[in-house]
Amino acid sequence: MVSQKGAIASGSGKLRLSNVLVVPFVLQILAAVGCVGYLSYRNGEQIVNDIVSQLRHEVSARVYERVQTYLEAPPLVNQINQDALPLGVLNFDDLEQARPYFWKQVLQFKSIGYAGIANEKGQYLRVGWVNRLVGLEQPQLAQQLIPGGGDLIFYNLDSKGNPTTIDKNTPNYDVRTRPFYSVAVEKKQAAWSEVYINFGYGTLQINASLPYYDAAGKLIGVLTCQMGLDQIRHFLQTLSVGNSGQVFIIEPHGELIATSVKEQPLSVGTGKDTKRIKAQESSNPLMRQSVVYLLERFQHLENIDQTVQLDFKLNGERQFIQVSPLTDKYGLNWLIVVVVPEADFMGQIYANTRQTILLCIVALIVSVGVGILTASWITRPLNQIARASEYLAGGVLNQNVDSSRIFEIKTLTSSFNSMAIQLQESFETLEDKVKERTSELATATQQIADLNQRLKAENLRMSSELDILKQMQQLILPKPAELAAIEDLEIAGFMEPASELGGDYYDVLCTNGVVTICIGDVTGHGLESGILMVMTQAAVRTLQEMPESDPVRFLDTLNRTIYKNLQRMNSEKNLTLALLNYADRTISISGQHEQTIVVRKGGQIEQIDTIDLGLPLGLDEDISEWIGHVLVDLEPGDGVVLYTDGITEARNTSKQFYGIERLCEVVSQNWHLSTEQIKQATIEDLREFIGEEKVFDDITLLVLKQKGNIVYNL
Repeated sequence: MVSQKGAIASGSGKLRLSNVLVVPFVLQILAAVGCVGYLSYRNGEQIVNDIVSQLRHEVSARVYERVQTYLEAPPLVNQINQDALPLGVLNFDDLEQARPYFWKQVLQFKSIGYAGIANEKGQYLRVGWVNRLVGLEQPQLAQQLIPGGGDLIFYNLDSKGNPTTIDKNTPNYDVRTRPFYSVAVEKKQAAWSEVYINFGYGTLQINASLPYYDAAGKLIGVLTCQMGLDQIRHFLQTLSVGNSGQVFIIEPHGELIATSVKEQPLSVGTGKDTKRIKAQESSNPLMRQSVVYLLERFQHLENIDQTVQLDFKLNGERQFIQVSPLTDKYGLNWLIVVVVPEADFMGQIYANTRQTILLCIVALIVSVGVGILTASWITRPLNQIARASEYLAGGVLNQNVDSSRIFEIKTLTSSFNSMAIQLQESFETLEDKVKERTSELATATQQIADLNQRLKAENLRMSSELDILKQMQQLILPKPAELAAIEDLEIAGFMEPASELGGDYYDVLCTNGVVTICIGDVTGHGLESGILMVMTQAAVRTLQEMPESDPVRFLDTLNRTIYKNLQRMNSEKNLTLALLNYADRTISISGQHEQTIVVRKGGQIEQIDTIDLGLPLGLDEDISEWIGHVLVDLEPGDGVVLYTDGITEARNTSKQFYGIERLCEVVSQNWHLSTEQIKQATIEDLREFIGEEKVFDDITLLVLKQKGNIVYNL
């Protein structure tokens, strides 16, 4: 019996139900809101990655398409002019003829600056603009028509392309030394010149050149078409790449071609001292660091031969970058670089994350308050039940708990009150129930004893039946006298089952001078395996007595017999079987089993693989097409060793296998002895190898040797 004070005090130091209800609830709220916030952030980050990837790809594709459009015009103009030469529209011997034609051409193609023609004599003529996008520049005719070189004279043109006044001249001008001319002569095909600076305007330009040869392959002259690169720069500056993203085009060594950054110059210096700026030397941090990163990543920009999307850190912030090669068949090799800062897209995600954290805090405060109120409402009646239970456990059985408005707790209090009443009644009738249960237990004990006696009798009966079948297996094995009666062969056999009833089988039969040797291994152990072993021996004996000498028909008939019996038994057993027929010092080997060991007189070992000589018996009704045979000639002293896998797969205490190599070694070392001694030496070596380890499989060994003038070393 315990007091009320002791019962209440016994619960001190334990977890309170109110805490158990509130704390997991709060933790779940925190975990759920935290997971939602984290997943929301990660999802937003992934969306940003996808959007930036699409933006980079789209901007790069637009730049590629537009620049390709610009770059297609100069080679196309040259090709058109080449096609005009055979028609007489253009003539390398009369360059002035080209002026009105070129004037119409430059008016037609808005993206080119000028079109020109030069011959091997050093004469040169071009019509158009140096920098067409500069609104104040007037179109000009520039020509040098003196063979061998002279002054390049620049003429102003009227609205119809006719020369009016001389604007300037360049003395001692030899067009054959100009880059646009020499690159075409060097490559002997259409080609781009290097990008160069026009010192008069400080802009970048490039020429497309096309050499022209006569029928004999002699160079006649070069067609050229110039394009200013400012139009590419103006196009890039119309693009919007996020809030602060950039797109620029560079050459493989980093020289800038064009950029979307308006304040970024493409060259520095004045006059003849002007030189181009490399992107990795730019004052713009994002442009400079982007190219530096690419150089660190690829060592050389020439190594970038396909579009790549990467990211790097600049001042701790991630920058997304895409590089796309821009090449053509005329030798152009530029890189389009698109760089987008992650911060351009992550601002809203960071704001959402902060909002999520605030919502988490609010949700936590609300959930704690609601959890405390709910826990108090639930635990109050439960505490009453707990105290009443302690009194009940202390022996105070007259307990009654007030009901609650909560359905489950109301059910619990009703059950508790009912249990208390039943417990009082149980104490009053406990002695009678103990006597009743004791009587039932005694009856059950007697029934168990009777069942044990019946089980012992059944085990004895089954053991007797297995002993009989085991004796039958031993009785049908060949007797020593039968083996000794075989004139040409000396034979010794051994079989030991792993359990009460084994599945290994061997037999030696001699009929009309033909010796039939069989060795097999039935899957598993026990009654079914033993019956299949006896069944096989009877079938082999029957076929031997028929007699049936053809190994294919022999094995096929034997397989059909076993297969049909197994079907009747509804058994899934099968067996491997090797069939050896001996006559006139020749052995025919057929059937699938372990490897057949052929031992020559001096102990030399030959192994015959039987995998292709048949199939396991009992698996399929017809195996005739799979049966083959091998012939082995035996000289006096030669022999054969047959075995089952119970020998080669026997294991010692170190879980090592005995193995066929050790078996062959033992047989070879003892081959000078009699077959009985060889068998005995092999079995003794096997037992020594196994030691205390349990034997898990049947062990069968058969040794046969060709008789002759043999003297054994005893």
